[in-house]
Amino acid sequence: MFSPISDRAFHPAPARLPATLLLDLMRHQRYGVEYQPIIDIASGEAIAYEALARFYAADGQPLAPKAVFDALHASPLSLYQVEYDMKQLQLAHAPADASQLFVNLDPDAYGVTASEAEDPLLGLLAGHEGLVVEIIENTDVADAQLSQQLAQAFSARGVRLALDDIGAPNSMLSLDVMMEVDWFKFDRSWLVRARDSRNRAALTHLIAFAHECHCKVILEGIERPEDLALARSLQVDCVQGFLYRKRFVSVSQAARPARSAA
Repeated sequence: MFSPISDRAFHPAPARLPATLLLDLMRHQRYGVEYQPIIDIASGEAIAYEALARFYAADGQPLAPKAVFDALHASPLSLYQVEYDMKQLQLAHAPADASQLFVNLDPDAYGVTASEAEDPLLGLLAGHEGLVVEIIENTDVADAQLSQQLAQAFSARGVRLALDDIGAPNSMLSLDVMMEVDWFKFDRSWLVRARDSRNRAALTHLIAFAHECHCKVILEGIERPEDLALARSLQVDCVQGFLYRKRFVSVSQAARPARSAA
């Protein structure tokens, strides 16, 4: 167990992570998980946890997850392997009081086996009661199409879905994906944008749309009491963020023994 790792704790990432670092990371599975509570705004209780990937260098220093995943996108099979290993870890170490567990899934990782008869990731995640798979928001049309394929496949297996980072900068919305999900997760950028009347109107209507579709709404990035007050005024169902960092649970698998040679 380690203390929570916030994004502020990561060392500045270089423009490109060295291949040797990534190979060492994968070979020794220097992975960890941070579980952040999702708080019911009415009761103040944690109704779920989100499992977030954490990575470490050989000296135990944390690496920025975005930098790692960005680098892994250059090697789809490596991305898939890390996602699979990470999901196993996230499921295995979920907090005992996690009646619902949210896990992120990159559509590009899912796309590696999406057209094949056997889909190990789908097989791993399907059938876990209380599991919610978060689909990362799209950045282009190809991503939207893959996200839709992912959503349909998981929904058909009874896996509940959440659309993550709605409204994040440089992202786009797919109506088809929105129709498949059970949870709407709004990006932290709305905390600032909601001060503008037009942006607030858009957010208010999206929240109303989610509720009309019998979906739950989560607002991310809650760090201050003022953020929580805004969330209440917007009538979201749940919140998430560093205001609740004392309830974070972190598990590190750094310094795990290397995989044996094939």
